[in-house]
Amino acid sequence: MDKRKGIFAGDDPFEIARAWLKEAEGSEINDPNAIALSTVDPDGLPNARMVLLKEIADDAFVFFTNYESQKGTEIEASGKAAFVMHWKSLQRQVRVRGIVERESDEGSDAYYNSRALGSRIGAWASTQSRPLASKAALMEAVAKEGLKRGLNPKRPAFWGGYRILPVEIEFWAAGEFRLHDRFRWRRDTLDAAWRTERLNP
Repeated sequence: MDKRKGIFAGDDPFEIARAWLKEAEGSEINDPNAIALSTVDPDGLPNARMVLLKEIADDAFVFFTNYESQKGTEIEASGKAAFVMHWKSLQRQVRVRGIVERESDEGSDAYYNSRALGSRIGAWASTQSRPLASKAALMEAVAKEGLKRGLNPKRPAFWGGYRILPVEIEFWAAGEFRLHDRFRWRRDTLDAAWRTERLNP
């Protein structure tokens, strides 16, 4: 296999991903941690949407959502997801495919409690992905939940984190004449060793 140098250097794909994200934080205008998350419905039809990645842990990529949303119900049914994180300013992207499990209650509580009060109340008020009569109806629900939950609301049981445990991670960097650099890390199971290989652009 080609010797990996420079931006691809390292023996841990999570460290590489963290390094790329840190670099993007200095160059992307908005939300360098935005990912295009893909799931599939019961018929196998894919869905994709942008969410914010909140942590690159030592073994997982972590984001938070309403468990009863479309993405949540599809993840609960399949136990799998994929995402791509693209930085136009750096001309790089990271692609991930893997198994999904829920974040611990402690981890979800910690992140929920770190959010602005309005966002915490909003998590209670929004029945995410379901039809909404009007924006006014949503704001009325927010007001009601605000009065009900007070200044220190607890995390809703239907809201929390997901951990994507990857079996495949691909690092992509743009090359001249579209001769891009692609390196893929793969493993058959979550406890198996990574295999790496260079891919054609």
